[in-house]
Amino acid sequence: MSNQSVEEGRVAGTHNENRSTLFKIWTDSWFQISLISFICFCCPGMYNALSGLGGSGQVNQTVAANATVALLACTAGTALFVVGPIFDRVGPRVCLLLGGWTYALYSGSLLCFNSTNNGAFVIASGALLGVGASFLWVAQGAIMTTYVPESHKGRAIAVFWIIFNLGGGVGSLASFGINFKSTSGTVSDSTYIALLTIMAFGWALGVFICPPSYVKGAQLQITPESEKNFRHILRHAILTICNWRVLCILPLFFSVNVFYSYQQNAVNGMNFNIRTRSLNGALYWIAQMLGGLVMGLILDFPGLNRPMRARIAWVFLFVTGMGIWGGGYKFQLWSTARLDKGLKQDIDYTQGSISVGPMFLYIFYGAYDALWQSFCYWIVGAQSNSPATSAVLVGAYKTFQSVGGAMAWRINAMKKPAMTQFAMDWGLCMGSLVIAIPTVLAITLTSDVETIAVEEKDFPEMKEPEAEVVKS
Repeated sequence: MSNQSVEEGRVAGTHNENRSTLFKIWTDSWFQISLISFICFCCPGMYNALSGLGGSGQVNQTVAANATVALLACTAGTALFVVGPIFDRVGPRVCLLLGGWTYALYSGSLLCFNSTNNGAFVIASGALLGVGASFLWVAQGAIMTTYVPESHKGRAIAVFWIIFNLGGGVGSLASFGINFKSTSGTVSDSTYIALLTIMAFGWALGVFICPPSYVKGAQLQITPESEKNFRHILRHAILTICNWRVLCILPLFFSVNVFYSYQQNAVNGMNFNIRTRSLNGALYWIAQMLGGLVMGLILDFPGLNRPMRARIAWVFLFVTGMGIWGGGYKFQLWSTARLDKGLKQDIDYTQGSISVGPMFLYIFYGAYDALWQSFCYWIVGAQSNSPATSAVLVGAYKTFQSVGGAMAWRINAMKKPAMTQFAMDWGLCMGSLVIAIPTVLAITLTSDVETIAVEEKDFPEMKEPEAEVVKS
Protein backbone atom coordinates (compact mmCIF):
# COMPACT_ATOMS: atom_id res chain seq x y z
CA MET A 1 0.00 0.00 0.00
CA SER A 2 1.40 3.41 -0.95
CA ASN A 3 2.15 6.12 1.60
CA GLN A 4 -0.54 8.25 -0.06
CA SER A 5 -3.18 5.56 0.53
CA VAL A 6 -2.14 5.22 4.18
CA GLU A 7 -2.39 8.98 4.64
CA GLU A 8 -5.80 9.11 2.97
CA GLY A 9 -7.01 6.31 5.25
CA ARG A 10 -5.72 8.12 8.33
CA VAL A 11 -7.46 11.37 7.30
CA ALA A 12 -10.70 9.51 6.57
CA GLY A 13 -10.53 7.79 9.96
CA THR A 14 -9.98 11.11 11.74
CA HIS A 15 -12.87 12.63 9.80
CA ASN A 16 -15.17 9.74 10.76
CA GLU A 17 -14.06 10.00 14.40
CA ASN A 18 -14.85 13.74 14.43
CA ARG A 19 -18.22 13.06 12.88
CA SER A 20 -18.89 10.40 15.51
CA THR A 21 -17.94 12.83 18.31
CA LEU A 22 -20.20 15.55 16.92
CA PHE A 23 -23.04 13.04 16.57
CA LYS A 24 -22.63 11.97 20.21
CA ILE A 25 -22.76 15.60 21.33
CA TRP A 26 -25.78 16.34 19.13
CA THR A 27 -27.74 13.32 20.41
CA ASP A 28 -26.86 13.90 24.08
CA SER A 29 -30.01 14.67 26.07
CA TRP A 30 -28.44 17.56 28.00
CA PHE A 31 -27.17 19.19 24.83
CA GLN A 32 -30.72 19.08 23.47
CA ILE A 33 -32.12 20.49 26.72
CA SER A 34 -29.59 23.33 26.55
CA LEU A 35 -30.36 23.93 22.87
CA ILE A 36 -34.14 24.18 23.34
CA SER A 37 -33.49 26.42 26.34
CA PHE A 38 -31.39 28.79 24.23
CA ILE A 39 -34.00 28.81 21.46
CA CYS A 40 -36.56 29.86 24.06
CA PHE A 41 -34.03 32.41 25.37
CA CYS A 42 -34.09 34.02 21.94
CA CYS A 43 -37.79 33.76 21.04
CA PRO A 44 -40.25 33.72 23.98
CA GLY A 45 -37.49 35.10 26.22
CA MET A 46 -37.26 38.27 24.12
CA TYR A 47 -41.05 38.37 23.86
CA ASN A 48 -41.17 38.31 27.67
CA ALA A 49 -38.74 41.22 27.74
CA LEU A 50 -41.19 43.15 25.55
CA SER A 51 -44.36 42.25 27.42
CA GLY A 52 -42.69 42.88 30.76
CA LEU A 53 -42.34 46.57 29.87
CA GLY A 54 -46.10 47.02 30.28
CA GLY A 55 -48.15 47.27 27.08
CA SER A 56 -45.16 45.84 25.15
CA GLY A 57 -43.43 49.18 25.61
CA GLN A 58 -46.28 51.23 24.14
CA VAL A 59 -48.24 54.13 25.59
CA ASN A 60 -51.41 52.58 24.09
CA GLN A 61 -51.62 49.49 26.28
CA THR A 62 -55.04 48.51 24.90
CA VAL A 63 -53.59 47.55 21.50
CA ALA A 64 -50.94 45.35 23.14
CA ALA A 65 -53.53 43.82 25.47
CA ASN A 66 -55.86 42.97 22.58
CA ALA A 67 -52.93 41.53 20.62
CA THR A 68 -52.16 39.33 23.62
CA VAL A 69 -55.80 38.23 23.79
CA ALA A 70 -55.59 37.25 20.09
CA LEU A 71 -52.30 35.44 20.76
CA LEU A 72 -53.63 33.43 23.67
CA ALA A 73 -56.95 32.66 21.97
CA CYS A 74 -55.11 31.21 18.95
CA THR A 75 -52.78 29.24 21.20
CA ALA A 76 -55.76 27.84 23.09
CA GLY A 77 -57.45 26.85 19.83
CA THR A 78 -54.46 25.03 18.35
CA ALA A 79 -52.16 23.65 21.06
CA LEU A 80 -54.05 20.50 22.01
CA PHE A 81 -55.95 19.00 19.07
CA VAL A 82 -54.06 20.67 16.19
CA VAL A 83 -50.38 20.98 17.14
CA GLY A 84 -50.31 17.85 19.34
CA PRO A 85 -51.23 15.46 16.51
CA ILE A 86 -48.91 17.32 14.10
CA PHE A 87 -46.06 16.98 16.61
CA ASP A 88 -46.56 13.22 16.78
CA ARG A 89 -46.24 13.04 12.99
CA VAL A 90 -43.39 15.48 12.24
CA GLY A 91 -41.44 15.76 15.50
CA PRO A 92 -40.02 18.70 17.45
CA ARG A 93 -37.65 20.14 14.80
CA VAL A 94 -40.35 20.80 12.21
CA CYS A 95 -42.67 22.21 14.89
CA LEU A 96 -40.01 24.68 16.02
CA LEU A 97 -39.32 25.81 12.46
CA LEU A 98 -43.04 26.21 11.79
CA GLY A 99 -43.58 28.34 14.87
CA GLY A 100 -40.39 30.25 15.68
CA TRP A 101 -40.53 32.94 12.96
CA THR A 102 -43.79 34.39 14.31
CA TYR A 103 -41.93 35.90 17.29
CA ALA A 104 -39.83 38.09 14.99
CA LEU A 105 -42.98 39.06 13.09
CA TYR A 106 -44.64 40.29 16.29
CA SER A 107 -41.64 42.42 17.24
CA GLY A 108 -41.67 43.83 13.71
CA SER A 109 -45.35 44.75 14.05
CA LEU A 110 -44.57 46.81 17.17
CA LEU A 111 -41.75 48.53 15.28
CA CYS A 112 -44.26 49.33 12.55
CA PHE A 113 -46.76 50.61 15.13
CA ASN A 114 -44.23 53.17 16.37
CA SER A 115 -44.29 54.78 12.92
CA THR A 116 -47.75 54.07 11.50
CA ASN A 117 -49.98 53.52 14.55
CA ASN A 118 -51.33 50.42 12.77
CA GLY A 119 -52.97 48.53 15.61
CA ALA A 120 -54.65 45.99 13.30
CA PHE A 121 -51.25 44.70 12.15
CA VAL A 122 -50.13 44.26 15.78
CA ILE A 123 -53.27 42.29 16.65
CA ALA A 124 -53.01 40.11 13.51
CA SER A 125 -49.34 39.43 14.28
CA GLY A 126 -50.35 38.49 17.82
CA ALA A 127 -52.85 35.96 16.43
CA LEU A 128 -50.18 34.41 14.18
CA LEU A 129 -47.80 34.34 17.11
CA GLY A 130 -50.43 32.42 19.05
CA VAL A 131 -50.33 29.61 16.48
CA GLY A 132 -46.53 29.76 16.28
CA ALA A 133 -46.22 29.67 20.06
CA SER A 134 -48.32 26.47 20.12
CA PHE A 135 -45.80 24.74 17.88
CA LEU A 136 -42.82 26.02 19.86
CA TRP A 137 -44.13 25.27 23.35
CA VAL A 138 -45.51 21.81 22.57
CA ALA A 139 -42.11 20.86 21.12
CA GLN A 140 -40.28 22.46 24.06
CA GLY A 141 -42.44 20.74 26.66
CA ALA A 142 -42.06 17.31 25.09
CA ILE A 143 -38.28 17.72 24.90
CA MET A 144 -37.89 19.01 28.46
CA THR A 145 -40.06 16.34 30.09
CA THR A 146 -38.96 13.23 28.15
CA TYR A 147 -35.36 13.70 26.92
CA VAL A 148 -33.80 13.06 30.35
CA PRO A 149 -34.14 10.24 32.93
CA GLU A 150 -36.91 10.54 35.53
CA SER A 151 -34.45 11.32 38.32
CA HIS A 152 -33.18 14.35 36.35
CA LYS A 153 -36.45 15.93 35.27
CA GLY A 154 -36.44 18.52 38.04
CA ARG A 155 -32.96 19.76 37.17
CA ALA A 156 -33.79 19.72 33.45
CA ILE A 157 -36.70 22.06 34.19
CA ALA A 158 -34.37 24.20 36.31
CA VAL A 159 -31.75 24.42 33.54
CA PHE A 160 -34.42 25.37 31.03
CA TRP A 161 -35.97 27.96 33.30
CA ILE A 162 -32.61 29.59 34.06
CA ILE A 163 -31.52 29.89 30.41
CA PHE A 164 -34.98 30.80 29.11
CA ASN A 165 -35.55 33.56 31.66
CA LEU A 166 -32.03 34.84 31.16
CA GLY A 167 -33.45 35.90 27.78
CA GLY A 168 -36.11 38.04 29.40
CA GLY A 169 -33.54 39.43 31.83
CA VAL A 170 -30.94 40.28 29.18
CA GLY A 171 -33.58 41.72 26.85
CA SER A 172 -34.99 43.91 29.62
CA LEU A 173 -31.51 45.08 30.65
CA ALA A 174 -30.77 45.96 27.03
CA SER A 175 -34.02 47.93 26.91
CA PHE A 176 -33.05 49.61 30.19
CA GLY A 177 -29.76 50.74 28.67
CA ILE A 178 -31.30 51.88 25.39
CA ASN A 179 -34.08 53.81 27.12
CA PHE A 180 -32.06 55.05 30.11
CA LYS A 181 -32.39 58.72 29.14
CA SER A 182 -35.81 58.40 27.54
CA THR A 183 -38.59 60.67 28.77
CA SER A 184 -41.30 59.21 26.50
CA GLY A 185 -43.78 56.51 27.44
CA THR A 186 -42.75 54.14 24.65
CA VAL A 187 -39.51 52.31 23.87
CA SER A 188 -37.28 53.27 20.95
CA ASP A 189 -37.24 51.68 17.48
CA SER A 190 -33.76 50.27 18.16
CA THR A 191 -35.22 48.19 21.03
CA TYR A 192 -37.63 46.43 18.67
CA ILE A 193 -34.95 45.97 15.98
CA ALA A 194 -32.53 44.37 18.46
CA LEU A 195 -35.15 41.98 19.83
CA LEU A 196 -36.37 41.10 16.31
CA THR A 197 -32.82 40.12 15.30
CA ILE A 198 -32.34 37.87 18.32
CA MET A 199 -35.73 36.21 17.76
CA ALA A 200 -34.85 35.44 14.14
CA PHE A 201 -31.55 33.87 15.23
CA GLY A 202 -33.34 31.67 17.76
CA TRP A 203 -35.75 30.46 15.09
CA ALA A 204 -32.81 29.42 12.87
CA LEU A 205 -31.34 27.33 15.69
CA GLY A 206 -34.35 25.01 15.43
CA VAL A 207 -32.63 23.10 12.60
CA PHE A 208 -30.27 21.53 15.18
CA ILE A 209 -33.00 19.89 17.30
CA CYS A 210 -32.57 16.10 17.42
CA PRO A 211 -35.44 13.64 16.74
CA PRO A 212 -36.58 11.74 19.89
CA SER A 213 -35.45 8.35 18.55
CA TYR A 214 -31.80 9.55 18.38
CA VAL A 215 -31.56 10.92 21.91
CA LYS A 216 -29.18 9.14 24.28
CA GLY A 217 -29.65 9.09 28.03
CA ALA A 218 -33.43 9.45 27.93
CA GLN A 219 -36.23 7.15 29.08
CA LEU A 220 -38.44 7.41 26.03
CA GLN A 221 -41.50 5.44 25.04
CA ILE A 222 -41.51 5.97 21.29
CA THR A 223 -44.87 5.87 19.51
CA PRO A 224 -44.92 2.93 17.04
CA GLU A 225 -45.18 4.00 13.42
CA SER A 226 -48.34 1.91 13.04
CA GLU A 227 -50.06 4.13 15.63
CA LYS A 228 -49.19 7.44 13.94
CA ASN A 229 -52.51 7.88 12.18
CA PHE A 230 -54.73 10.84 12.96
CA ARG A 231 -57.60 8.79 14.35
CA HIS A 232 -55.38 6.93 16.79
CA ILE A 233 -53.60 10.16 17.82
CA LEU A 234 -56.89 11.96 18.41
CA ARG A 235 -58.29 9.06 20.44
CA HIS A 236 -55.10 8.91 22.49
CA ALA A 237 -55.35 12.65 23.19
CA ILE A 238 -58.96 12.42 24.37
CA LEU A 239 -58.31 9.38 26.56
CA THR A 240 -55.30 11.12 28.12
CA ILE A 241 -57.22 14.29 28.95
CA CYS A 242 -60.22 12.37 30.33
CA ASN A 243 -58.16 10.76 33.09
CA TRP A 244 -59.05 12.11 36.54
CA ARG A 245 -55.39 12.83 37.35
CA VAL A 246 -55.23 15.22 34.42
CA LEU A 247 -58.65 16.76 35.05
CA CYS A 248 -57.58 17.73 38.57
CA ILE A 249 -54.57 19.72 37.31
CA LEU A 250 -56.34 21.53 34.45
CA PRO A 251 -57.29 24.43 36.80
CA LEU A 252 -53.59 24.60 37.73
CA PHE A 253 -52.79 25.05 34.03
CA PHE A 254 -55.60 27.60 33.62
CA SER A 255 -54.06 29.77 36.35
CA VAL A 256 -50.52 29.79 34.94
CA ASN A 257 -50.75 33.13 33.11
CA VAL A 258 -53.78 34.81 34.69
CA PHE A 259 -51.57 37.13 36.73
CA TYR A 260 -49.36 38.38 33.86
CA SER A 261 -51.78 41.08 32.70
CA TYR A 262 -52.21 42.43 36.22
CA GLN A 263 -48.51 42.30 37.10
CA GLN A 264 -47.17 43.67 33.83
CA ASN A 265 -49.78 46.35 33.12
CA ALA A 266 -51.44 47.25 36.44
CA VAL A 267 -48.33 46.91 38.64
CA ASN A 268 -45.33 47.63 36.42
CA GLY A 269 -46.99 49.53 33.57
CA MET A 270 -49.10 51.93 35.63
CA ASN A 271 -46.75 52.79 38.50
CA PHE A 272 -43.21 53.10 37.08
CA ASN A 273 -41.55 55.22 34.38
CA ILE A 274 -40.17 53.56 31.24
CA ARG A 275 -36.59 52.99 32.39
CA THR A 276 -37.70 51.60 35.75
CA ARG A 277 -40.20 49.34 33.98
CA SER A 278 -37.29 48.00 31.92
CA LEU A 279 -35.23 47.45 35.07
CA ASN A 280 -38.17 45.78 36.80
CA GLY A 281 -38.63 43.52 33.80
CA ALA A 282 -35.00 42.42 34.05
CA LEU A 283 -35.29 41.76 37.78
CA TYR A 284 -38.59 39.90 37.23
CA TRP A 285 -37.05 37.44 34.76
CA ILE A 286 -33.81 37.09 36.73
CA ALA A 287 -35.92 36.21 39.78
CA GLN A 288 -37.56 33.54 37.64
CA MET A 289 -34.14 31.97 37.15
CA LEU A 290 -33.76 31.67 40.92
CA GLY A 291 -37.33 30.41 41.34
CA GLY A 292 -36.82 27.73 38.70
CA LEU A 293 -33.59 26.63 40.37
CA VAL A 294 -35.21 26.38 43.82
CA MET A 295 -38.16 24.35 42.57
CA GLY A 296 -35.88 22.12 40.51
CA LEU A 297 -33.79 21.33 43.60
CA ILE A 298 -36.91 20.52 45.61
CA LEU A 299 -38.31 18.25 42.91
CA ASP A 300 -35.02 16.34 42.46
CA PHE A 301 -34.00 16.34 46.12
CA PRO A 302 -31.92 13.20 46.81
CA GLY A 303 -32.98 10.87 49.57
CA LEU A 304 -36.71 11.49 49.10
CA ASN A 305 -38.96 9.43 46.85
CA ARG A 306 -40.96 11.08 44.09
CA PRO A 307 -44.35 11.16 45.89
CA MET A 308 -42.79 12.89 48.91
CA ARG A 309 -41.03 15.46 46.73
CA ALA A 310 -44.34 16.24 45.01
CA ARG A 311 -46.05 16.90 48.34
CA ILE A 312 -43.24 19.06 49.70
CA ALA A 313 -43.25 21.12 46.49
CA TRP A 314 -47.03 21.62 46.75
CA VAL A 315 -46.79 22.86 50.35
CA PHE A 316 -43.92 25.18 49.44
CA LEU A 317 -45.90 26.59 46.52
CA PHE A 318 -49.02 27.18 48.63
CA VAL A 319 -47.20 28.82 51.56
CA THR A 320 -45.06 31.13 49.40
CA GLY A 321 -48.11 32.01 47.31
CA MET A 322 -50.12 33.11 50.33
CA GLY A 323 -47.19 35.21 51.56
CA ILE A 324 -46.45 36.92 48.23
CA TRP A 325 -50.07 37.60 47.28
CA GLY A 326 -50.71 38.85 50.83
CA GLY A 327 -47.97 41.42 50.33
CA GLY A 328 -49.48 42.24 46.95
CA TYR A 329 -52.78 43.11 48.61
CA LYS A 330 -51.09 45.80 50.74
CA PHE A 331 -49.34 47.17 47.65
CA GLN A 332 -52.56 47.36 45.64
CA LEU A 333 -54.29 49.37 48.36
CA TRP A 334 -51.36 51.83 48.26
CA SER A 335 -51.22 51.92 44.44
CA THR A 336 -54.96 52.57 44.11
CA ALA A 337 -54.70 55.52 46.49
CA ARG A 338 -51.84 56.97 44.42
CA LEU A 339 -53.70 56.57 41.12
CA ASP A 340 -56.74 58.28 42.62
CA LYS A 341 -54.47 61.28 43.21
CA GLY A 342 -53.37 61.28 39.55
CA LEU A 343 -49.92 59.79 40.24
CA LYS A 344 -49.27 57.48 37.25
CA GLN A 345 -46.11 56.00 35.66
CA ASP A 346 -43.97 58.31 37.79
CA ILE A 347 -41.94 56.08 40.13
CA ASP A 348 -38.22 55.98 39.33
CA TYR A 349 -35.87 53.39 40.78
CA THR A 350 -33.73 56.21 42.27
CA GLN A 351 -36.62 57.19 44.58
CA GLY A 352 -35.72 54.63 47.22
CA SER A 353 -38.35 55.69 49.73
CA ILE A 354 -41.23 54.64 47.47
CA SER A 355 -39.61 52.34 44.87
CA VAL A 356 -37.84 49.65 46.91
CA GLY A 357 -40.92 47.89 48.32
CA PRO A 358 -42.90 47.75 45.05
CA MET A 359 -39.80 46.65 43.12
CA PHE A 360 -39.12 43.80 45.55
CA LEU A 361 -42.76 42.74 45.33
CA TYR A 362 -42.41 42.59 41.53
CA ILE A 363 -39.27 40.47 41.96
CA PHE A 364 -41.17 38.03 44.19
CA TYR A 365 -43.99 37.90 41.63
CA GLY A 366 -41.42 36.77 39.06
CA ALA A 367 -39.94 34.13 41.33
CA TYR A 368 -43.39 32.76 42.11
CA ASP A 369 -44.25 32.44 38.43
CA ALA A 370 -41.18 30.23 37.98
CA LEU A 371 -42.09 28.14 41.04
CA TRP A 372 -45.59 27.66 39.65
CA GLN A 373 -44.65 26.75 36.07
CA SER A 374 -41.75 24.51 37.11
CA PHE A 375 -44.14 22.58 39.34
CA CYS A 376 -46.67 22.27 36.50
CA TYR A 377 -44.05 20.98 34.05
CA TRP A 378 -42.76 18.47 36.60
CA ILE A 379 -46.30 17.21 37.23
CA VAL A 380 -46.64 16.73 33.46
CA GLY A 381 -43.32 14.89 33.30
CA ALA A 382 -44.32 12.67 36.22
CA GLN A 383 -47.28 11.27 34.27
CA SER A 384 -45.47 9.61 31.37
CA ASN A 385 -42.15 9.05 29.57
CA SER A 386 -43.83 9.02 26.16
CA PRO A 387 -43.14 12.05 23.91
CA ALA A 388 -46.59 11.57 22.35
CA THR A 389 -48.35 11.60 25.72
CA SER A 390 -46.20 14.48 26.95
CA ALA A 391 -47.07 16.44 23.80
CA VAL A 392 -50.77 15.95 24.59
CA LEU A 393 -50.27 17.04 28.20
CA VAL A 394 -48.16 20.05 27.22
CA GLY A 395 -50.79 20.86 24.59
CA ALA A 396 -53.43 20.78 27.33
CA TYR A 397 -51.14 22.87 29.53
CA LYS A 398 -50.71 25.55 26.85
CA THR A 399 -54.39 25.42 25.89
CA PHE A 400 -55.73 26.03 29.39
CA GLN A 401 -52.89 28.41 30.19
CA SER A 402 -53.85 30.44 27.14
CA VAL A 403 -57.57 30.38 27.92
CA GLY A 404 -56.87 31.71 31.40
CA GLY A 405 -54.42 34.28 30.08
CA ALA A 406 -56.78 35.45 27.33
CA MET A 407 -59.54 35.93 29.90
CA ALA A 408 -57.22 37.93 32.15
CA TRP A 409 -55.84 40.11 29.34
CA ARG A 410 -59.36 40.80 28.09
CA ILE A 411 -60.39 41.88 31.57
CA ASN A 412 -57.31 44.12 31.62
CA ALA A 413 -58.17 45.58 28.21
CA MET A 414 -61.68 46.32 29.49
CA LYS A 415 -59.97 48.44 32.18
CA LYS A 416 -61.46 46.61 35.13
CA PRO A 417 -60.20 47.92 38.50
CA ALA A 418 -56.74 46.69 39.44
CA MET A 419 -58.02 45.40 42.77
CA THR A 420 -60.62 43.28 40.94
CA GLN A 421 -57.88 41.77 38.76
CA PHE A 422 -55.70 41.17 41.81
CA ALA A 423 -58.47 39.38 43.74
CA MET A 424 -59.26 37.18 40.73
CA ASP A 425 -55.61 36.17 40.32
CA TRP A 426 -55.05 35.36 44.00
CA GLY A 427 -58.26 33.34 44.25
CA LEU A 428 -57.63 31.35 41.08
CA CYS A 429 -54.07 30.47 42.06
CA MET A 430 -54.81 29.24 45.55
CA GLY A 431 -58.06 27.53 44.52
CA SER A 432 -56.44 25.60 41.68
CA LEU A 433 -53.70 24.40 44.02
CA VAL A 434 -56.34 22.91 46.30
CA ILE A 435 -58.11 21.19 43.37
CA ALA A 436 -54.76 19.65 42.29
CA ILE A 437 -54.27 17.84 45.63
CA PRO A 438 -55.65 14.43 44.42
CA THR A 439 -53.17 14.35 41.51
CA VAL A 440 -50.28 15.37 43.77
CA LEU A 441 -51.16 12.59 46.21
CA ALA A 442 -51.38 10.09 43.32
CA ILE A 443 -47.84 10.69 42.04
CA THR A 444 -46.14 7.29 41.68
CA LEU A 445 -42.55 6.19 42.19
CA THR A 446 -41.92 5.86 38.45
CA SER A 447 -43.53 6.46 35.06
CA ASP A 448 -41.99 3.45 33.34
CA VAL A 449 -45.57 2.30 32.93
CA GLU A 450 -47.86 5.16 31.96
CA THR A 451 -49.82 6.11 35.06
CA ILE A 452 -52.41 8.18 33.20
CA ALA A 453 -53.26 5.69 30.48
CA VAL A 454 -57.00 5.15 30.25
CA GLU A 455 -58.05 1.72 29.15
CA GLU A 456 -60.08 1.71 25.95
CA LYS A 457 -62.58 -0.62 27.66
CA ASP A 458 -63.57 2.38 29.80
CA PHE A 459 -64.59 4.18 26.59
CA PRO A 460 -65.87 1.40 24.29
CA GLU A 461 -67.54 3.86 21.93
CA MET A 462 -64.06 5.25 21.05
CA LYS A 463 -62.43 1.93 20.25
CA GLU A 464 -61.46 1.43 16.62
CA PRO A 465 -63.43 -1.33 14.91
CA GLU A 466 -61.52 -4.50 14.25
CA ALA A 467 -61.11 -5.61 10.68
CA GLU A 468 -63.60 -8.23 9.59
CA VAL A 469 -62.29 -11.76 8.98
CA VAL A 470 -63.31 -13.08 5.58
CA LYS A 471 -63.93 -16.83 5.68
CA SER A 472 -63.32 -18.91 2.60
